[in-house]
Amino acid sequence: MSYVSIFMQYVGQYMKTRLTYRSDMVVELLSDLLFQAVNLVFILVVFGHTKLLSGWSKDEIIFIYGFFLVPFAFFSTFFNIWDFNERYIVKGELDRILTRPIHSLFQVILERMELESMFGVITGLVVMFYAGNNLGLTIDWYDPILFLLFVLGGALVYAGIFISLATVSFWSDSRTAIMPMMYNIGNFGRYPVDIYHQVIRYVLTWILPFAFVGVYPAAFFLNKTEWYGYAFLTPFMGIFFFGLSIFLWNVGVTKYRGAGS
Repeated sequence: MSYVSIFMQYVGQYMKTRLTYRSDMVVELLSDLLFQAVNLVFILVVFGHTKLLSGWSKDEIIFIYGFFLVPFAFFSTFFNIWDFNERYIVKGELDRILTRPIHSLFQVILERMELESMFGVITGLVVMFYAGNNLGLTIDWYDPILFLLFVLGGALVYAGIFISLATVSFWSDSRTAIMPMMYNIGNFGRYPVDIYHQVIRYVLTWILPFAFVGVYPAAFFLNKTEWYGYAFLTPFMGIFFFGLSIFLWNVGVTKYRGAGS
């Protein structure tokens, strides 16, 4: 059975389960919208006291935030492994995963899938359209292609970072608060990196490259020519960090000794 077939079967079962409890799904969608609205309000509050932030206008930063929501939605949908340590290592559910002839990470991704998070794509596109319209941005024929490449690259950057963090559990099964902390650091990618200290900017570019999820690819569509080099680097950063995470996962699985050891 192919991986595509398995994926489609998981999706089908997931939709049956979620549609059985429609009210829960609606509540989750509304809570996500509220969270995103709070972030927009924060941006508006900041610009209530200044017209520019390190040379960036309100609508430009709103556009960056909208772009950020799209790859983040893909990440939240398919790489929701924030509780990997507690669920699969501490509680021993990885033992069950490893008895099946399918790649362990693929199974974990399918089990933790949250398709309702894809609604964030619509929200992000709406926010981008609103800000882009205010900025008078135009769309060239190649922009949709680059948009898809940048979104995929940004999602893979996010996935690569968090899968890599999850692999730490293969060597140490103690509970840590590193995942929530990293989610907070990831929020820095929603804003232009040049508003931060040079050290933070370096970290967000090369160590924990969350800037490739938001500001760098979005800068291309905002015609910020000085950021074009970073924008086009986005897909390559995604492939590199995701590939690195797969390598770490494969090595980590060989170090796993089981819940009873």
